[in-house]
Amino acid sequence: MKHFIILLLFTLVPAALYAQGCTVCTQTAGQLGEKGAQGLNFGILYLALLPITFISILGYVWWRHNKVRQ
Repeated sequence: MKHFIILLLFTLVPAALYAQGCTVCTQTAGQLGEKGAQGLNFGILYLALLPITFISILGYVWWRHNKVRQ
């Protein structure tokens, strides 16, 4: 149950938190201004959503399958 709560906390992180970028992204965001930088951060989070969702579902199915065996 403890692992489920930790997983739940990681998946429910609000989208208002900004993604950490590399140096190139930081320089680009600095040149874009406030609104452009927010759009860049949203784009990074949007692109990361699919792999994170896929890995989360795969982890849940694996956990559920192992739980049934025990």
